[in-house]
Amino acid sequence: MDSAQPPKIPVTARTIEQVFRTEAGRALATLIRFLNDFDLAEDALQEAFTAALQQWPSHGLPANPRAWLVQVGRHRAIDQLRRQQNFGRKQPWLVIEGAATTCDILAEYETPVADDLLRLIFTCCHPALNLEARVALTLRAVCGLTTESIARAFLVSNETMAQRLVRAKQKIRVAKIPYETPATDQLDSRIEDVLAVIYLVFTEGYAVTTGEDLIREDLCTEAIRLARHLISLMPGRTDSQGLLALMLLHDARRAARTTIAGDIVLLEDQDRTLWNQQLIAEGVALVEAALHSPQRISRYAVQAAIAALHVEAPQPALTDWPQIVGLYEVLLRLQPTPVVELNHAVAVSMVDGPAAALNLIEALAARGGLSDYHLLPAARADLLRRLDRHAEARDAYLQALALVKLAPERRLLARRLAALGEIPRAN
Repeated sequence: MDSAQPPKIPVTARTIEQVFRTEAGRALATLIRFLNDFDLAEDALQEAFTAALQQWPSHGLPANPRAWLVQVGRHRAIDQLRRQQNFGRKQPWLVIEGAATTCDILAEYETPVADDLLRLIFTCCHPALNLEARVALTLRAVCGLTTESIARAFLVSNETMAQRLVRAKQKIRVAKIPYETPATDQLDSRIEDVLAVIYLVFTEGYAVTTGEDLIREDLCTEAIRLARHLISLMPGRTDSQGLLALMLLHDARRAARTTIAGDIVLLEDQDRTLWNQQLIAEGVALVEAALHSPQRISRYAVQAAIAALHVEAPQPALTDWPQIVGLYEVLLRLQPTPVVELNHAVAVSMVDGPAAALNLIEALAARGGLSDYHLLPAARADLLRRLDRHAEARDAYLQALALVKLAPERRLLARRLAALGEIPRAN
């Protein structure tokens, strides 16, 4: 076919896999626009990649792999519809009738592809879907992760995740969720939904909620890549820039966050020479741009500014804790949640001492908003330890151990408890 007359570039299975990771979301987005059917587009894209595995090693890499995949996938979808003898009913759904050449695809591909991907992102993150469905569908459709890898990330079976994805696509179809970019008056609230999904993917990778490992690097990488996509599609938005900055500044410390054995290394104990200075520089630049923009400041930008103060300190003792406390007070106005209150209290302990912070945490605990959150009793235990109230600290550590689900966090709490002279009971 004319689209398979590319430059003479060696093509291996690894090359095709890399193309899949970078192009799958965009190719799927365009196929959905052409076919107006999510499932049909996914099947068509899979057929196209199967064809790529068969043809590219001998024919070479197409000049525009994405356009090649869209063309082949669209043709395979039409063939499938014909075989199912549903072509007469489905044909009105197809945007382009008949066979198209690569030139046809390329001619209209230059401008709408960004819009296609943006429409796909907003569709996957639509508020009509529950949060679990939004995350799973975004990872599958936009990021191109396999159902197996998504299931592994969220510690569910492949069958459970497959059913979750099926239900999400059924919801899109039954609820007639539009495949479109939101109107201007809805844009801010809808982008907040998208950013929430991206950040949830990142946080699940940065601090896994349960299991044996603290970090899932693939999820962190996908979240950062998705944020970059969003910024390229909708440049100039400080909320997206703030989120990217926040993730970069956290991810910059990845290599120093655990020991070889997988144990947690707390921020104050980390080897700062292991931090990724390139990511820190990029994150700090994004923070400064977001904070000096005339746009409304976002909660992500404030969180990123806090992270920047941590990574810019050459040593823990030189951390600007008063400014961090001030930023948490700003964040509390933007995001008045119990978790932010807890983080604010911990920061206060570094400025006004553990007694002042303990009062804040006791008041927070009395309201009951974080009764199942292990970091509340863990923070309380640390404050009590610093106040030499060891008996109460032991009880608080035991309470945290009863709630924690992640093995590295459990080992950290057990070490803290053992340092007080008591070994935790086995579960």
